[in-house]
Amino acid sequence: MFYRLLSVVQRQRTSRGWQNWPSARSGASAAEAHSVALPAQAQVVICGGGIMGTSVAYHLSKMGWKDIVLLEQGRLAAGSTRFCAGIISTARHLGIEQKMADYSNKLYQQLEQETGIQTGYIRTGSIFLAQTQDRLISLKRINSRLNVIGIPSEIISPKKVAELHPLLNVHDLAGAMHVPEDAVVSSADVALALASAASQNGVQIYDRTSVVHVMIKKGEVTGVETDKGQIECQYFVNCAGQWAYELGLSNEEPISIPLHACEHFYLLTRPLETPLQSNTPNIVDADGRIYIRNWQGGILSGGFEKTPKPIFTEGKNQLEIHNLQEDWDHFEPLLSSLLRRMPDLETLEIMKLVNCPETFTPDMRCIMGESPVVKGYFVLAGMNSAGLSFGGGAGRYLAEWMVHGYPSENVWELDLKRFGALQSSRTFLRHRVMEVMPLLYELKVPRWDFQTGRQLRTSPLYDRLDAQGARWMEKHGFERPKYFVPPDKDLLALEQSKTFYKPDWFDIVESEVKCCKEAVCVIDMSSFTKFEITSTGDQALESLQYLFSNDLDVPVGHIVHTGMLNEGGGYENDCSIARLNKRSFFMISPTDQQVHSWAWLKKHMQLDSNLLLEDVTWKYTALNLIGPRAVDVLSELSYAPITPDHFPSLFCKMSVGYANGIRVMSMTHTGEPGFMLYIPIEYALHVYNEVMSVGQKYGIRNAGYYALRSLRIEKFFAFWGQDLNTLTTPLECGRESRVKFEKGLDFIGRDALLQQRQNGVYKRLAMFVLDDHDTDLDLWPWWGEPIYRNGLYAGKTTSSAYSYTLERHVCLGFVHNFSEDTGEEQVVTADFINRGEYEIDIAGQRFQAKARLYPVASLYTHKRRKEDVELSDLHGK
Repeated sequence: MFYRLLSVVQRQRTSRGWQNWPSARSGASAAEAHSVALPAQAQVVICGGGIMGTSVAYHLSKMGWKDIVLLEQGRLAAGSTRFCAGIISTARHLGIEQKMADYSNKLYQQLEQETGIQTGYIRTGSIFLAQTQDRLISLKRINSRLNVIGIPSEIISPKKVAELHPLLNVHDLAGAMHVPEDAVVSSADVALALASAASQNGVQIYDRTSVVHVMIKKGEVTGVETDKGQIECQYFVNCAGQWAYELGLSNEEPISIPLHACEHFYLLTRPLETPLQSNTPNIVDADGRIYIRNWQGGILSGGFEKTPKPIFTEGKNQLEIHNLQEDWDHFEPLLSSLLRRMPDLETLEIMKLVNCPETFTPDMRCIMGESPVVKGYFVLAGMNSAGLSFGGGAGRYLAEWMVHGYPSENVWELDLKRFGALQSSRTFLRHRVMEVMPLLYELKVPRWDFQTGRQLRTSPLYDRLDAQGARWMEKHGFERPKYFVPPDKDLLALEQSKTFYKPDWFDIVESEVKCCKEAVCVIDMSSFTKFEITSTGDQALESLQYLFSNDLDVPVGHIVHTGMLNEGGGYENDCSIARLNKRSFFMISPTDQQVHSWAWLKKHMQLDSNLLLEDVTWKYTALNLIGPRAVDVLSELSYAPITPDHFPSLFCKMSVGYANGIRVMSMTHTGEPGFMLYIPIEYALHVYNEVMSVGQKYGIRNAGYYALRSLRIEKFFAFWGQDLNTLTTPLECGRESRVKFEKGLDFIGRDALLQQRQNGVYKRLAMFVLDDHDTDLDLWPWWGEPIYRNGLYAGKTTSSAYSYTLERHVCLGFVHNFSEDTGEEQVVTADFINRGEYEIDIAGQRFQAKARLYPVASLYTHKRRKEDVELSDLHGK
């Protein structure tokens, strides 16, 4: 084999825009670089001179921030950016990732004209191959989402694949997806072009300068300590790639940035006998675990193997990333897959096997946003081998976040605050990334779960429920029961069941839902976030009245359903609050809001010795007692009748068995009758045993979150993180009654809501009941399916479930009113929604649906037969 070094930064010295930088930026020696003095202060310091750091600098400078310093410990673009395969791919599962990649593609295309630096941008298109029908279904789902956001794509036949790329073996293909506007580019040159443009806008760039740690005072960034001195600053941006984890922990107040590096391999070949054209399409053969692109007339091909090799770095052990050791034995499965797909390569000469580090995160999504513990500390890292595709869009959103206080899109799925400290264990990260890297090309069917890093957080009832057949899923590190497998079911078959169609757990969840409707079920909901806010005087009430949209000045023992809003009126949190006494409140939020809600409260509350915020999630086990017989069980357990006279409010304390101090709330998060029991953790097993023992005569059984999901969606209960987000207001989801407009009290987001109430809303949450959908034979809706109104795209579903009461699928989703002429959004009224004819697009097939702004009235009766359910008036009130 012929080997040569990979070099992608060929124009650094000659490119326009570099000559005005300090000498360290133009290839000067390390000794000369050390002589360059750093500024004493700046508004922003960015650490990392790769695609992320330069993109943030570029976008901040475009938005008018000029006092910016970018520091790179080695040379610009000499980290993982240098070794990037250079493929820009817009086909992603998440909508926010599709938007980031689409923006990046358009940005890179015009960079050369803007900066004069050649970036090697060539529009090649991409072909995503499907060897199985399930893979083809997955591609069809992505294809339908790409089309509605303006990214051209189409499902094509194997014959068409062969026409687009004649060297491919297509005999085993079921089909493919063609995305014609994808491209290739020199990633290092893109970073240099972004840096050049940023420099021309006033950004100061210093390479060969290492950040030692970030200086923090009273929970805020005050400066940066480097190996060349200190820089005072208000904002710090950690774009340090594989070193972001260590850099975060090096601060005076450590910041958890959960990512870990793995070795990533790809090979380079000599040109083919007839060199490939520069616009030859990129190939992604996920079933074969490989990607392929043209490289100087030959092939660049890598992949994501089943047995990745984590790199166990401790500390910043190298200034620049060099090509790691070759490992042909490790690469052999990917090479075999490449030769099966392109048999003509057998005799082609390989030039080099590149081995470079790539960073991965615990959930395969990148990390961005502000630290929950240090104000002014921002992070953009952990790209999961998609840094080039995301770089432009991610840099833009983070810059918007810093300048405006929030990005222009909902980025919760990427927010650093989705993680807790528990995900930052080195052992956890090492094991998880060994699962994550292969999963990038695994077929991901709905409701799949990670297998590594499990049983981190468990309820005291975990072993007891596990012994009774509980099957588990994980949320924010917490184990939660999905459903309970009866003794006569084949457990192994259930665990291996993966499908886009009717799942094997359908009958199990049906029996749990039926029990919730007709008898009583118990669901362990201990994972929900629980806070207590207490004060010596009226400080708690005054603070919460300003933070929450609904009125919390209610009698002791009452429950208020409310949320915290941002200045734009969007939901930062969705919760229920019980007033324990005049000076104390108990707040219940979704599981994954633990870090986010805590950070928001800390940011806006004047906490001192007179006002206390405490996270009591770990102190209480929560049991959800659902069903018409729940009242009988609770009455017998408490030796007191649970009637309106004896249980006048929605919240009280009572004894259950021998246990005192059980907090009981008259709510179930589903719309069904029942109670939430918050039990001091040491009493959990005793109370559970008592509940199950007394409940036997009432037909009690365990149930899981799949049943809960079905119940809440058919009752039109929206959940934050799925249906609601920071860009969703109460007026857009039918919650105006939860806003204290008439109280004369100020609260965050009030002005925005008053303006919206006057101007009207531009989207509205609706409930869709599928009409012509065969549950047994048709593909199921899960989330993210396009909604069409009168044949035109109108929005996407946010969540869906099968309603065992209606015997039909129910989806929740937002309806928009896009102008047919300009595409601009217009006001959405109830009449606009009611007059429409709707379809839901499931993997390219449209199903008729009827829209409602209110739940079906008959769901609140005891009717069970489909013919008894009134569907004729589904256009709502």
